[in-house]
Amino acid sequence: MNKDFNHSYWELKRYFRPADLVVAGAGIVGLSTAIAYQLKHKKARVLVLERGVFPEGASTKNAGFACFGSAGELLDDLQNTTHTNEVWDTVKLRWQGLHLLRKRLGDKALDYKAWGGYELFSEQTEWDKVHSALNDLNLKMENTLGLKTCYRPVRAPLNYTKGFKAALLNAHEGQLDTGKMMLALEHLAAKLGINILYNIPVSKILDLSAKVELHTNQGVFSAGKCVVATNGFARQLLHLPEVKPARAQVLLSSPIPGLKIKGSYHFDKGYYYFRNIHNRVLFGGGRHLDFKTEETDRFGLNTAIQKQLQILLKTRLLPGQNFTIDHSWSGIMGLGNEKKPIVKPVSKNVIAAVRMGGMGVAIGSKVGEMAAGLLD
Repeated sequence: MNKDFNHSYWELKRYFRPADLVVAGAGIVGLSTAIAYQLKHKKARVLVLERGVFPEGASTKNAGFACFGSAGELLDDLQNTTHTNEVWDTVKLRWQGLHLLRKRLGDKALDYKAWGGYELFSEQTEWDKVHSALNDLNLKMENTLGLKTCYRPVRAPLNYTKGFKAALLNAHEGQLDTGKMMLALEHLAAKLGINILYNIPVSKILDLSAKVELHTNQGVFSAGKCVVATNGFARQLLHLPEVKPARAQVLLSSPIPGLKIKGSYHFDKGYYYFRNIHNRVLFGGGRHLDFKTEETDRFGLNTAIQKQLQILLKTRLLPGQNFTIDHSWSGIMGLGNEKKPIVKPVSKNVIAAVRMGGMGVAIGSKVGEMAAGLLD
């Protein structure tokens, strides 16, 4: 079948010989899966196929938040589920994932900054609800992760933002450079001998019991096992109604002299988030303003949401500051009714590792390790 393509003998021998493992998706989860498997099976042939010229879904589009759970979001999750243990299990996976990512690549390679994560509250009633639950949340965090006084009220962000009633700091969170993170993962994969092929979208996966075939625009790749790590694009390859694509809108300000914002911030239950990038502000979110339109796996700018982001940036985050919007983009996340990631076999030789819930930076390395473990 591959002879129908204009591939040389050398290309067929080098790239199309059967692999032990093929991973669909070269993002955080895909590369983490390949790395974890290769470290266990040093003689295995591992191949990663990526649909884009780079892992564009969310891995190279995200804001670089090294966060594992805000008080307001956790409280909301706990009040809207009967499976409270799963909420804390997911928090633990995020924390373990961040630890694994930093240990594997090193803070210097990630440009990791331990500047903390802030949660801002606009409504007094919402703040009162979270404030009254702080002791319980901190105790549970200590029992789950061993972190004492994870959340504490602070006033600093209220001095340079506008319209917020209160703020919480999680000093155990931070931020990193998404581009450097992905570059470091690629370099580690290459060092281990993992092959990564870009601009190879997988159109169909056939589990033939004895092997897996991945049909692409360049021919058919085969392997003993396959992991699908395409997150928000998962439904294009697998029947997984429990994971849905969710587009996220992002913009970046021009340089701002004397910028006071330092760290990772979010408000309105995480639907809005912002951080400093050098002397600029990255601001994203607003998906809740147009859920229906943003439940898509197509990249593009939502004009209404982008406009609202600009208004909030000017009036509440940078009041009185002069700036322009230098750049805007969108990314595709994988969400669902639950925030716990999906890591499970979908057939004899195919495993799904998807639904990062917008927390791929934190949880992705751990999910990759879990997926590699299932292959054994």
